[in-house]
Order: sequence, then C-alpha cells, then structure tokens
Amino acid sequence: MTHPTLILVPGLMCDHSSWGPVAPALSAHMPCQVVSHGDADSLVAMAQQILATAPAQFHIAGHSMGGRVALEVMRLAPERVLRLALLGTGYQAKEVGAAGETEVQKRQALLDIAQQQGVRAMAQTWVQNMVAPSRLSDAVLIENIVQMFERKSEDIFKRQIKALLERLDASGVLTQVQVPTLVMAGEFDGWASPQQHQAIADLLPARPQVDVVAGAGHMMMMEQPEAVTASFLKWLA
Repeated sequence: MTHPTLILVPGLMCDHSSWGPVAPALSAHMPCQVVSHGDADSLVAMAQQILATAPAQFHIAGHSMGGRVALEVMRLAPERVLRLALLGTGYQAKEVGAAGETEVQKRQALLDIAQQQGVRAMAQTWVQNMVAPSRLSDAVLIENIVQMFERKSEDIFKRQIKALLERLDASGVLTQVQVPTLVMAGEFDGWASPQQHQAIADLLPARPQVDVVAGAGHMMMMEQPEAVTASFLKWLA
C-alpha cells in the first residue's frame, strides 16, 4: 500500500531544521517533504508553489506562517488535501486600527535589526520569545534556531513579513474543512496561544484533534519532538 505524502510547511524564516526533530519518525510511516518558500512575498504564491509540485493528493501540516500557507492551499484546492494539521498559527487578517499598527511596528522593529545589525542579531532577539522560558538556557536549541534564521537573508525576511501583513482572513476556509484536522499549540506560545488554537478548532465543522504541547513554546517541534510526533501519528492513524 502506498501512503500519501505528508507535506511539511515551515514558518517565517524557518526551513527543514524546524521539522528536523520530527521528520525521521514520521518518514518511517510515509513519505515526507519539507517545502521551501523561496523568495515568494505572498501566502497565496507560497501555496501555489506547493500545489505546483505536490502529488495529486496529500496530507499537509503547517507551522506558524506555514499554517496560514496550508490554509491558502485549502482555499485553492481543498479536494487535493486528505488531512490538515495547523501548528502554532493563526487565521485572522491583520487587524485594523491600533492593534494592526502595533503588529506592523513590532515586525518592522525586527526587520530594522536585521537590516542594521544582521539577521543573526535579529534572531538572537526574536528567539527570546520563541521557546518556553525553561528552554532559554538550552544553548544548543537556541543556537540551532538562530542558525536556521541566519540561513535566510534580510530580503527574504522582508518578503515574508509582507506576506504576513497582507494575509487574508481564513475564517471561511476553516468553516469548510472536511478532512481530519489536527490543531496544536505550545503551552507557552506567546505568538499563537492555546486559546487562539481553540478558536481555530471552534470554527472547524468536524471535531478536530486539539493538542497542547506541554513544556513547549512556539518552536514546539524542536522543543518537544516526541510529544509532537505522538500527536501526528494519532492524527495520521
């Protein structure tokens, strides 16, 4: 029996390393493919890139910005997706008014650091909010995340921020999902809280699998790979 391919979609400034700790265990059960967003500057373009090279039907799992890309795949070609997983992500468009301006300013502040001091300096600042507080002293984990960001250029960062700020609202996409869905959040994720993921789950018409990864922040696959893998295998079963 041939198993469908599982497409793993990285988040903002992330690459194969973000999925690295879980991919080998998942690959033992099915083909896995980690995609690259290249120099795309919109979530729709990122989704179109995936669809252009993906098998006729597949499973898809997106982390952070990658979750939003997965939702754009669902918007464009829902008939091709067999299972959907959304990790550490969101679904709403940029807010109007002061809240939206605050998001712009926060993202611009990080871009300013990348442009003035380099991507590594930006990553060292950003990573402080990317993992559970207890993992900030894990030098190996922190350096792995910083190096992953450092592999991307300041120009890529600028393009991906543009993509996020111009994101579409995906509420309507979620209400139409008809495939087995996993919704996963890190217990200490300050970017995409467990409460935000419950809101995602509440929009889905069929009851999804909702998991909160204990002891993890935003980079849950790198922080708690065993727990994430166990949740994935339950979803894929």
